[in-house]
Amino acid sequence: SLSFLKVDGIRNPKIQSIYLENFPIYKARFSVDGEQVIATGTHHSMFFVYDMIAGTVIPIPKVRGVEEKFLRNFELSPDGSFMLLIGTSGYLHLLSMKTKELISTMKVNGRCTASAFTPDSSKIYSYSKEGEVFIWDVRSRKCLHKFEDEGSLEGKCIAVSKNNQYVACGSSSGVVNLYTTDACLRENHPKPVKAIMNLVTSATCVTFNPTTEILAVASRDTDEAVKLV
Repeated sequence: SLSFLKVDGIRNPKIQSIYLENFPIYKARFSVDGEQVIATGTHHSMFFVYDMIAGTVIPIPKVRGVEEKFLRNFELSPDGSFMLLIGTSGYLHLLSMKTKELISTMKVNGRCTASAFTPDSSKIYSYSKEGEVFIWDVRSRKCLHKFEDEGSLEGKCIAVSKNNQYVACGSSSGVVNLYTTDACLRENHPKPVKAIMNLVTSATCVTFNPTTEILAVASRDTDEAVKLV
């Protein structure tokens, strides 16, 4: 079930719940305009769109051209135009947010574990299980550059700061490397500005606050493994 809460900071009352039958939810996100919620399941090739204004649930049973057994992980572009489905075997499927139809498919070497759009939605950073990061141009869908995340045994999560100054890469060893975007676009083996070593289990989530002053790093492998840097 999807639960909607009104965040007032004190009581945070629940507004409503939507139940999706036989559909354990893997990930749910609001669209940029806040009018839709997209939810993917743990073991399904379909996904659901909840229309906040009409109050209707729209199933998207099959995206034509996307041959995936499961669709779990996805990212939405900050400008509200695109939805990126992270497929198996390194495939990345770029969909139109408006029609939910396939625009193009890209492929990284190995398996893609995480992706992030730049704040202007012009580029995508894709992190592979092998510790390489591929930078894609959204308009041409061409790979502009790739670089190796220093010391990464297995890539887990990636984030680009809201001011487009930094890229954070979290790996299975728990180390989060912080790079400048300039170095990422220019060098094949960039040196991290900072390596954050506080987590002892794999870093599964990295995210910047809106003013790029704080980076949150977290691990779902143990309780309370959250650090604010």
